[in-house]
Amino acid sequence: MEPTRRDILATGVAATAAAATTQVFAQAAGPAGAVKFYEKGPVKIAYQEAGSGFPLLLIAGGGLNSRMAGLVTSPFNPIEEFKSDFRCIFADLRNANGGQSTGPLDIERPWDSHTDDQLGLMDHLGIDKFMVLGFCIGGPFIWNLLRRAPNRVVAAVPAQPVGFRPEAPTVLYDGSKNGWAVELMKRRPDITPDMVERYLTRMYRTNADFVFTATRDFVKNCQAPVLIMPDDVPAHPLVVAMECAMLAPKAEVSMYPWKEPKERIPIAVRQVRSFLKAHRPVTA
Repeated sequence: MEPTRRDILATGVAATAAAATTQVFAQAAGPAGAVKFYEKGPVKIAYQEAGSGFPLLLIAGGGLNSRMAGLVTSPFNPIEEFKSDFRCIFADLRNANGGQSTGPLDIERPWDSHTDDQLGLMDHLGIDKFMVLGFCIGGPFIWNLLRRAPNRVVAAVPAQPVGFRPEAPTVLYDGSKNGWAVELMKRRPDITPDMVERYLTRMYRTNADFVFTATRDFVKNCQAPVLIMPDDVPAHPLVVAMECAMLAPKAEVSMYPWKEPKERIPIAVRQVRSFLKAHRPVTA
């Protein structure tokens, strides 16, 4: 869940400077101008766009602190890499610390509530079909998007995706409870420890298996082209990434490891670009 990056961005930000700091990060993440907002009921999602062409939804890593700023500190910056060929769209996750997106904790539907926001943003922008590239927690979000909107997601790239690791079954739960939740409750007195406990239990413990948001049967029958970029740290198990690649009938896999040495990253990015262009609808 990339705790070092999250801590660097979050630690030491005074409450009085939080809004200004967030704005600086958001502007750095997207050269598309001011942050825009999509609102639906009590939910307010901050987002930006860059480039033009067929829509490409970008999801930053960082677990429940996924936000636009995280894209520029990813192993590669997908905004800069793909804005020349695609209409890149990216947003702060609802209730991410350091982000500007807010909304209630949907305790019974934690994964689906965020997918609601992602699909709602596409609807708000008048976008039907799109591609998606997501780091870390973007993996489960991608499988949930494919499950819920199979006719809208044209192709997907889960990069260093999150998955369930049996030998470390609580790593995601613990990381969120001890990191994201602590800071969230400091700034949101309406959110209680009991609410957080139930939310994270539903998210990471109730269906603790595989990719959290989809079954193996679903992945086995998923007809969307998927390019998987494996990783192997506690929160990003190689075994799960490769199992997805073996199961999904139209899956491809990047080289592994693709992040080290650093000289390999441009090669991996070229593969992503070729994959996206190959599956971009001809009418785009």
